[in-house]
Amino acid sequence: MELVKIVEILEEIAPPELADDFDEGRIGVILDLEREIKRIVVALDANSYILKKAAEMRADLLITHHTLIFHPINKISKPLAASLKLALENGISLYSMHTNYDRADGGINDVLAARIGLKNIEILEIGRIGEIEPCSSSELATHVSECLQTPVMYAGEKEIRRVMIFGGSGFREEFLEIARANKADAFVSSELKHDILRNYEDLCLIDATHYATENPGMEELCSRLRKLPGIEVEFIEQPSGLRAIDRTLSRRIKDALDVTEEKTLCEQKEMKKDSMESMIEEQSRNQVRSDYRRSLGSESRRKYME
Repeated sequence: MELVKIVEILEEIAPPELADDFDEGRIGVILDLEREIKRIVVALDANSYILKKAAEMRADLLITHHTLIFHPINKISKPLAASLKLALENGISLYSMHTNYDRADGGINDVLAARIGLKNIEILEIGRIGEIEPCSSSELATHVSECLQTPVMYAGEKEIRRVMIFGGSGFREEFLEIARANKADAFVSSELKHDILRNYEDLCLIDATHYATENPGMEELCSRLRKLPGIEVEFIEQPSGLRAIDRTLSRRIKDALDVTEEKTLCEQKEMKKDSMESMIEEQSRNQVRSDYRRSLGSESRRKYME
């Protein structure tokens, strides 16, 4: 299938006019090598790792959410040169669908809302808001972590009923004010900053990482493209690699274990003390009995000798 035909389909899925103004020149066909498209590879990012994988898979077209070149450049860095070389030498055309796919029906935010299990979903300016079974902040954070298979951070303890989601970097005042105006109890997005924590203490804020909040939407795109006749479609996974370590938690666990161990040792000492006292008491009783028997024997012998 010709690339121009595939572009028409992609623009039906995510119309370019839905994109933010800053995305002008960053979405659509980024590199057109004018090849017949037989194999499409989809990923979140267009970096050297993804391009190497796409080359190994003999892809003709790489579709990503984040474009290869986001900011205008005057110099070509070594990593960018390596990525461009991979694409050019392996005949891989590039296509990007960014904020237009965020807003599109069935796009990044719709898939994220569905993945978390929101009900009665309302379409907002760019995010989505919906309802969830009443739960605590920690329960929602655990649920999000399990649904997206990612470590999360959260702040704000309250009962949750309404949740706003925003795939990608959404912890900004303009979006959090939308959450407040729509009476959301929680906001799920990524790249949570300190000033946001302090200014929005009335909300439960859950940072589920940039990758995990956008990646499901790109995975879902594959299922839509697989309906195209004569086209093979594959998805490349590249987890962010982020891990969560809470040393304060491990310290609390160690302290709790130390207290338990100390309590156990005290109990063992008490048991030994009780055991020793019981033994001494038993020995004393036995000695009294022995002395009593000897006294009886001595009295009998005395009477006999008289």
